[in-house]
Amino acid sequence: MTKRSNSFVHRGRVAGGIRKAIIPGLAILIFAAISTTLAFQGKSGIGGIQGDANAPYAIGLWGDLPYSTHQTTVGLPNLFADMNSQKLAFVVHDGDLKQGSNSPCDNALYASAITWFNSLEAPAIFTPGDNDWTDCDRANNGGFNSLERLSYERKVFFSTPYTFGQRTFLQEVQATPLCKGFTGDEACVENRRWTYGRVTYATLNVQGSCDNLCDTNPDPDEWAKRKAANIQWLKDTFADATARGSVAIMLIAQADPGFDGSDGTRAPLRNPTTLAETDANPDGYKDYLVELRTQVMAFRKPVAYVHGDSHYFRVDKPLLDGHTTPGVASPGRRVENFTRVETFGDNGNDNTLSNDVQWLKVLVDPSSREVFAYQPQIVPGNRIAVPAP
Repeated sequence: MTKRSNSFVHRGRVAGGIRKAIIPGLAILIFAAISTTLAFQGKSGIGGIQGDANAPYAIGLWGDLPYSTHQTTVGLPNLFADMNSQKLAFVVHDGDLKQGSNSPCDNALYASAITWFNSLEAPAIFTPGDNDWTDCDRANNGGFNSLERLSYERKVFFSTPYTFGQRTFLQEVQATPLCKGFTGDEACVENRRWTYGRVTYATLNVQGSCDNLCDTNPDPDEWAKRKAANIQWLKDTFADATARGSVAIMLIAQADPGFDGSDGTRAPLRNPTTLAETDANPDGYKDYLVELRTQVMAFRKPVAYVHGDSHYFRVDKPLLDGHTTPGVASPGRRVENFTRVETFGDNGNDNTLSNDVQWLKVLVDPSSREVFAYQPQIVPGNRIAVPAP
């Protein structure tokens, strides 16, 4: 928990039809990948273009890892083996490739992460975390220029519309509005969208550390441009899902923005009616959260919001609708179709031997009422207090 220029754009779909690319010169590459995309979605029996779009499937979620050498050398290999042993449609890392302090943001970090992602058999997706770029300007992380690190991440992680992993698929990539980069404005190509088995998924670059408004060298200009891009990506995602007739949406970002005033130890304290932060710290999230709530309530179908950042696994419903009744003290009514999902993160210390490395399996059934069901995966080789039987 702590405080990334490409000009391509790709539009299309993973399930329900072959993608159309408008990237000059990529046609051969795209068609070469179609057979792989079709095969893993349909013929494997997990739904998709050649299979039943209503067939259930499973995905993997993880993040805020690794934070130590032991997690890198022991915990991650165990986690990857566990993921690879299960039939997963895809996996997503929701940010933070390392600890927030005393951990250099050098190029080797990102090269190692690409190796990790490509060791996964399923298509692997990544969205940045604050430890990966906004906090790289801390002296104990090497004193990097955080904006340069963001632009570098865009170059090495997001230079194509493909996922990582031993199987890959194409994603839609945000092209406008532009965000701030190291040498000038550039596309927020880290923001991705794809549809699988009648469910629309999207990643958004929303960061801890007040979304780059606090900690070392805050950058209000960078924040404002990226915030506008994220809000537009939210709107576009809900519009896309509605046009496709998607049965649900899953949004994935790094920051825990806080949704109410109940848990100041893990997230910003927030007025649940107005969604304004109340703890006197810079508020990088209010406008984003207001738009999120508006879109969720208009969509009416299930929406899962996945994040990391505060390293505390939970599945709950903290979002309220802002409704008030004159003369009645009430923070609002529960937004029933919204579920917050926080993935496992680093909880390593001397007592846990720094190897509490786990992941979350999500069972997705497009024909069910709630669509998503959550199954925490405690990796047998990473159990410490109670060894695996």
